[in-house]
Amino acid sequence: GSANGTNSAARFNRPDGLAVASAGNLYVADALNYTIREVTPVGTNWVVTTLAGLAGYSGSANGTNGAARFSYPTGVAVDSAGNVYVADFYNNAIRKVTPVGTNWVVTTLATGFNNPDGVAVDSAGNVYVADYYNHRICKVTPAGVVTTLAGLAGSIGSVDGTNSAARFAYPIGVAVNMAGNVYVTDNGDSTIRKVTPVGTDWVVTTLAGLAGNIAE
Repeated sequence: GSANGTNSAARFNRPDGLAVASAGNLYVADALNYTIREVTPVGTNWVVTTLAGLAGYSGSANGTNGAARFSYPTGVAVDSAGNVYVADFYNNAIRKVTPVGTNWVVTTLATGFNNPDGVAVDSAGNVYVADYYNHRICKVTPAGVVTTLAGLAGSIGSVDGTNSAARFAYPIGVAVNMAGNVYVTDNGDSTIRKVTPVGTDWVVTTLAGLAGNIAE
């Protein structure tokens, strides 16, 4: 369902991505409702509201609150200012949901992906993207400039290496730490990968798992 409410009175429809803000409230990419939800702690309860999008209506429109549209939002991240970033899977875009007073304004930060799945944001506002069907990891600056950090669009594999010499297979989740290291759940390779900044390069290593089980 899509109902807002408290605790078990609320309803979701295949929630996919989750992020937690410093205040303890949660942001949810409610994929099949095509909405972004907030789950707020109130005493011992959790109150669910819809920030942006309209349940049952997919699309790509920017706008405020329920006037905005998403198409299967998957990954979600939140920065220290409370801006929410969304991997808008079928729109091949990264969207930004900005708090303006009591409203939430949706804009498109960047396009040019092939079903982006996971997002993470660092302290400088750079967004890292697991670009699922392009088998690559991208970076989006606050100005919306997209660069490929590692992997090569259209080339699947499990190779460790530097920049475009590395290979991924359907990367889904992505996280970034304070040192700027990016961690990736490499779904098709069944591995956890690390993308380390070394000067102007990005070096990919495998932390855990064993590649060889490539499947969607």
